[in-house]
Amino acid sequence: MNTKSVYGSGPEVTKIEVHTLAVLVDNEPGVLAKVIGLFSGRGYNIESLTVAETDHDQNRSRITLVCSGTAAVIEQIKNQLGRIVPVRDVHDLTIEGPFVSRELALIKVCGQGEHRIEALRIADIFRANVVDSTLHSFLFEVTGSTEKIDAFINLMRPLGIEDVSRTGVAAMSRGSKSDI
Repeated sequence: MNTKSVYGSGPEVTKIEVHTLAVLVDNEPGVLAKVIGLFSGRGYNIESLTVAETDHDQNRSRITLVCSGTAAVIEQIKNQLGRIVPVRDVHDLTIEGPFVSRELALIKVCGQGEHRIEALRIADIFRANVVDSTLHSFLFEVTGSTEKIDAFINLMRPLGIEDVSRTGVAAMSRGSKSDI
């Protein structure tokens, strides 16, 4: 479990946890709005959100979201998500067992001379791909954990980041369903 930060002092310290939730929903208009409405209406924060159809025959989509809060707030989020009518299933991947999560980012870095050379060196270390190049810029594609993407961006920032686009987290539990 990822602990983001700690609030309070003394014996009643409150830990803010970061959880990755996988929500299976009916693929119909307005479902995402209902999920977002739950979060905004109660002041919960969504750190990452991805949505895609996963089963065309059964008309189902998967919403993967990363949210943070105290243990009680995370439990409340899961319970309230489960009560939304088009929601079929809610899984807290963070506590259900091992899972894999990845994110993709496109990062445009502008620069000349040594900055271009250094950008290529860093990209090589992070196994980032150059997907576009001009005389004054590179467009890198990097895939990995959120921490890896953050580290890559932080190293590229002094070299001249012009733009960043991130997909959000995609996550899935490891092993077969019988392993859980």
